[in-house]
Amino acid sequence: MDPSHESIRQALAATSSRRNFLRLSAGGFGAVAASALFPETALGRGARWQGQDHPLAPKPPHFPARAKNVIFLYMDGGPGQMDTFDPKPELERWVDKPMPMETPPTQFDDVGTVFPSPWKFQPGGESGLPISDLFPKLREQADKLCIVRSMTSKFPEHTAANYLLHTGHNPAGRPSMGAWCSYGLGSIADDLPGYVVVDGGLVPPGGIECYGSGFLSPSFQGSVFRPTGDAVAHSRGRHTGTERERLRRELLNQLDHGTKRHGENDPAIDAALANYELGFRMQAAVPELSDLSMETAATRSLYGLDEEFEGTQAFGRQCLLARRLVEKGVRFVQVPMTSVSANDRWDQHRELFKGHTSNARAVDQPVAALLADLESRGLLDTTLVVFAAEFGRTPMAQGANTAGAGQPDSRGRDHNPHGFSIWMAGGGVKGGMTYGSTDDFGYFAVDKPVEIYDLHATMLHLLGLDHTKLTVRFDGRDMRLTDVHGHVLTDIMA
Repeated sequence: MDPSHESIRQALAATSSRRNFLRLSAGGFGAVAASALFPETALGRGARWQGQDHPLAPKPPHFPARAKNVIFLYMDGGPGQMDTFDPKPELERWVDKPMPMETPPTQFDDVGTVFPSPWKFQPGGESGLPISDLFPKLREQADKLCIVRSMTSKFPEHTAANYLLHTGHNPAGRPSMGAWCSYGLGSIADDLPGYVVVDGGLVPPGGIECYGSGFLSPSFQGSVFRPTGDAVAHSRGRHTGTERERLRRELLNQLDHGTKRHGENDPAIDAALANYELGFRMQAAVPELSDLSMETAATRSLYGLDEEFEGTQAFGRQCLLARRLVEKGVRFVQVPMTSVSANDRWDQHRELFKGHTSNARAVDQPVAALLADLESRGLLDTTLVVFAAEFGRTPMAQGANTAGAGQPDSRGRDHNPHGFSIWMAGGGVKGGMTYGSTDDFGYFAVDKPVEIYDLHATMLHLLGLDHTKLTVRFDGRDMRLTDVHGHVLTDIMA
């Protein structure tokens, strides 16, 4: 054995506790715990769970579940509901006229005239569900979709609205919905995390705290994967796979067991040690998972990996990896919007036609492929797919059209949290239907308004979790994802 290893063992044996050792190590394992949020470091916390005391050991649901997994397609920035899933022919009657109704202040208070959608709607599937020409391939999957047209948010600004969508609260630092799912159910994956974010190259407003675990154990936070070509970006330490690395892991285990014999228990340190160990195990699992070349040529083509448009290729890789993660048992997979050209996500305050067209071109084929592929593999019934953003957009233009005659329309739309559309599919949800509605202009939810809390309560219910019972004691009260709110949307369930 290397003499340096023996000297380290002797020095550590002299310390009174694992906490002392970690303090002397200048908090190095704190960085390891945080590493799961960054693709530049060893990713993940999945493992073959040894013993039921591990935070990610599988847990039974509160009641029989409809879904085992969630794929959350996050359309960062907010697509226009009247341009995608909520047709509003009334806008044509008022085109280029002032809004004939009182409207609240918008985010940038740059209000133009009524702006009908540049895209037509066509019926899809046997249900005849109307979907915009932005999504011709997704329209073919219409019978799988439950479109909620009456979604609302409390905030018109990206960061606050993102925190609400992801964590159920406006202030930063609360656990994300993916973290709550992992906390409530544990992980059913071998050597993979319970919560994975398949990075598209865009950090959402609010940052990576949107994927955090807040006051829950760091074991539940999101692990960020970054698809690059046919692989997932992840780093291997200098000593990965070596005898030195094996000895390091053995030493950590000895320190851990020794501390527990003395009755000491620091949850933060326990989570850091678990993350370190399970991240090491993932280095063997990720290469096989990320090798998209193992898929058939037909599957790769289905997802758009051979398309000319780079945005389609990129989002196709994200969606295909999401399916592979679900197959491996990852509980919650988030797929954020990919970086497309010079677009600022779906946040088209100007050049709506150009921005929404290229964004839809990126996601339409991959999302349709994901639904069809999940169904063909018998996974859609147990996988809840959610397509959502933090808010929608206004029915009037932001600013005037400054383009000259014959030039592209430069108008955009401002933020609108008062009524917008999302959809869900699979996982116990009825397909080929709409739920709720907005007014004739698509501005306000007027029938069956749905709050973010209701969305969270419904997602948890489909996973077999009662949102009122999924709590953790923190700061003197029982905390939960839905706080003191939330109603399950039973009408949309199959």
